[in-house]
Amino acid sequence: MPIHQPQQRPASAAPSEPLGVPQAEAALVEHYPRLVRLAYVVLPPSLGRHRRVLAAHGAVQRALPGARTSPDRVRVPAQSRRSPEARSATLSSAEPAQAPASAPYAWMRLRVLRTALAYERRPRWWPGRLPAPAALRPTLPVVWGLRLFPRAGGVDELALDRALSAVPGTVRAAFALQLLDGLPEADVRALLAEAGAGDPAGAVRRAARLGGPDRVAARESLRSGEFDPCTVQTRPSDLLRRRHRVRAVALAAALCAVAGALAVAADEGVRNEGPEAGSTVPALDPAGLLRTAAERWADTSRVDFTAWPVRGDRRDDAELLGRALRAWSGPPGKVRVTTTPGTVAAPPAQPPRLLFAGEVDGAAVVLFHDGGVRVVRYAEPLSGGGGGAALDFARTDDADVTTGAAVVVSRTGEKARFLLAPWIAETTTRDLLAPNTPGTPLGVGPDGVTAPVERPAAGGACDAWPVLQLRSSERIVENHAFLVTDLGDLAPAHLTYTPKPGRGAPARQPREATGPEALLAWARTACSLRALSGSGVRAVNNWAFAEQRLPEGEASADWLCTRADTWRGPGRVLVQFLQPAASPTAPAAVVADRDDTALCSRFGQHVLAGTHWRAASGRWYVLAAGSRAVDRIEATGQARGAASGPTLAVRAPRDASVQLTGTLREGGTLAAVR
Repeated sequence: MPIHQPQQRPASAAPSEPLGVPQAEAALVEHYPRLVRLAYVVLPPSLGRHRRVLAAHGAVQRALPGARTSPDRVRVPAQSRRSPEARSATLSSAEPAQAPASAPYAWMRLRVLRTALAYERRPRWWPGRLPAPAALRPTLPVVWGLRLFPRAGGVDELALDRALSAVPGTVRAAFALQLLDGLPEADVRALLAEAGAGDPAGAVRRAARLGGPDRVAARESLRSGEFDPCTVQTRPSDLLRRRHRVRAVALAAALCAVAGALAVAADEGVRNEGPEAGSTVPALDPAGLLRTAAERWADTSRVDFTAWPVRGDRRDDAELLGRALRAWSGPPGKVRVTTTPGTVAAPPAQPPRLLFAGEVDGAAVVLFHDGGVRVVRYAEPLSGGGGGAALDFARTDDADVTTGAAVVVSRTGEKARFLLAPWIAETTTRDLLAPNTPGTPLGVGPDGVTAPVERPAAGGACDAWPVLQLRSSERIVENHAFLVTDLGDLAPAHLTYTPKPGRGAPARQPREATGPEALLAWARTACSLRALSGSGVRAVNNWAFAEQRLPEGEASADWLCTRADTWRGPGRVLVQFLQPAASPTAPAAVVADRDDTALCSRFGQHVLAGTHWRAASGRWYVLAAGSRAVDRIEATGQARGAASGPTLAVRAPRDASVQLTGTLREGGTLAAVR
């Protein structure tokens, strides 16, 4: 017989008490930072960080009842009568006290929650920048000319933000109410239901899987500056767009003016704000560029692009640097501009860091690093016949030893040159489709620029997949080699591997893909990287989540989850089936493809997949496999069967429609990824 916990009486079920406007105002003032943080977490990430900050403050400020509201007509739930033990049941005993449970605070929290959830329920066709009906109408605060965003957190905070971005607002609300306000699940369900959320119980269940098993650590991440819209940083808005709008307004004013002299003066004033005046702006002054000392990288704990010294034989060429900065401030029509997804092309708010300025493959190239967020590459031909200049932007926030190890400095035809980080001590090239062939040493110039390297073919036959194998200096890390590959962006993608379960200690984190087992897995899956070209990929991991003995006494097959993480956060997953093959480079079969998912990451550690497979006898089967936490798989539909453990094989027609469900060892079910 199942055991049920005693039913707790949620706060919303308690007798209501009258509330005056002064009481509500006092609760808002006292708990304003807590309410704004709650609203910021619940609001949809699609708004962008700037609009989420303003919307969070607006949602809390609008929660105050109107001054004409009669106190006798405003009634809120009374305080919960649950015991202190019941109040802290959802978190560890080391956790501090939960949020105040006063009636005014509870009522204000409910109003804030309703407003924040309303943003996600607006119609798909509603214009993103126009006022929405009712609760979505624009209100104070309003900020012009600046972009606001919370301070960036660490790796854990960034991972939590990615996981929250992949779930609905009701799940984010349940997660925040449990960790920020310490509410038990019963109270969270009741509060979400009162706020008009659909399926509160489902939201609470999904929230329980966020943040990993360490709820205290997840709570601390949620309380960090990454999710604090009351402590913000500022950047300018799109200066180029603002200048265009100013010009449009000036033109309209000129058409309405009676005197032509006023129109000419207004036009002259606008023209004086063009890119040519950029030299008066400190951020666009070549003399103000940041330059890192040559040995800084060996004496800092922040080993990323901020530790790169300036290199190149034209690093003191003020004219070249000035042209690059002026093109960045307002690219003329002849400059070709490219950006990776999620990267803004706005001018810098502060002087950028100069990484490189020199001549490479017939072009003058300048590389900047802007405030820990972007790498910018400017290139102009040395001769007039080489075409126009180019300006490329790529996100590189939170780069590290591996993802900040190289930048593409030149691409010509089917080859590319890289500028390497100063901590790279050894450089070789190898072919992922030749796993048993050792790497070939690659020449590197005194300024850190490599010899030309073959690029992976974008189309046609996939006969080779060149990669760089780099080794870090022992001055920062001992015997650390890793692989990176060119996927069409400025920063190459870092390749890793997570080995099969059941061989020694369980592998919880990806490791470098330089061992024999990792290279064999990548030899079967390298060609699938073509689908990721130009999408701003930061790292790709091959996770061998299951090994399955095939029916009819045949050999074993492997199941891989190939996850690509982008610099902007969302990831893409390919589930691949590696059946026995005569060639070590025979391509794996892709059985599932998902975009914008947390699957196969730290916040999506459970996976189940299936495929149709034909045995040597000609009979067809449905095969399924799950990760190490799956202890039972059941097939329903046109083929039925069940098996204990993480694998299943069921006889089925070739095109049979089958639904797969996995049961997790710690409870709960899991559907197969499609």
